[in-house]
Amino acid sequence: MRAWVVRTPGRLDPVELPVPIPAPDELLVRVRTCGVCRTDLHVRDGDLPPHRSPVVPGHEAVGEVVAAGRDAVGHRLGSRVGVPWLRRTCGTCRNCRRGQENLCPSSRYTGWDEDGGYAEYLTVPAAYAYKLPEGYSDLELAPLLCAGIIGYRALRRAELPPGGRLGIYGFGGSAHLTAQVAIARGAMVHVFTRAPAARALALELGAASAADSHAEPPEPLDAAILFAPVGDLVPVALTALGSGGTLSVAGIYLSAIPPLDYERHLFRERTLRSVTANTREDGREFLASAAEHRIRTTVVPYPFEEADRALDDLAADRVNGAAVLTMPAAD
Repeated sequence: MRAWVVRTPGRLDPVELPVPIPAPDELLVRVRTCGVCRTDLHVRDGDLPPHRSPVVPGHEAVGEVVAAGRDAVGHRLGSRVGVPWLRRTCGTCRNCRRGQENLCPSSRYTGWDEDGGYAEYLTVPAAYAYKLPEGYSDLELAPLLCAGIIGYRALRRAELPPGGRLGIYGFGGSAHLTAQVAIARGAMVHVFTRAPAARALALELGAASAADSHAEPPEPLDAAILFAPVGDLVPVALTALGSGGTLSVAGIYLSAIPPLDYERHLFRERTLRSVTANTREDGREFLASAAEHRIRTTVVPYPFEEADRALDDLAADRVNGAAVLTMPAAD
């Protein structure tokens, strides 16, 4: 099969690999589309320490189940499934037992610990593959599998009150989905991003305002989510919060945070929270919500052969919405 791999930081190389053989509890999936996530960029560029080398990146894969191990249950051959970031957890540690499997110290991830979706086939443990909502194309579904799910968890972590005022910093693949969820729940959403096209998209999707990343909000925020991997924006977002507000940092990678001033940035019970991956329950809840309330995914498709260009465009903020690789039709 054809695939792309990261061998050395900064490069994505096309290769041919054997079609993987599923383990007893795994599915073999023929990939139809795969989202291009900023985490893939961090894997390629070495911002995240290598867990496997070479590795096939990609963890927003939509495909068809074409084979299954003897112990794999829950998905029929020929069914459409989603392959997400969270690939496996131990199920027995303290975090797993109390419903925080995203914090499992033995957790493993698609496209980082094991080969992912920048390939014609991949494997996934059946218990970690998602059933997908109807009414969406393969292109539309791919960004939901990480950008959508992690944004949903970040929104939960931000503890936005009903009808509250939410600030969103950075407006790419994840943010444009999360904004729609918040607006559907009655929130007033203010977007802050350096990209003029992203500001236009935010207003089109129903944001109350859209301004530059360092602009002051038109009103104090009840909650904020930082999607841009820019530590300099942490004090900016904290300053924008009203009393008791929470800033949720959604990314797996963040550049250095400048020194914080206690009175200016944290006093009056403002809270700074990180987000670490997600639980399967987060994914099931978000996809159920997507089935009930149609989410518009703004997608920029790239042929599979142009995966390297897709990552370069993402790095240069040339992607307005979510980039998605499209696979050639199966023979």
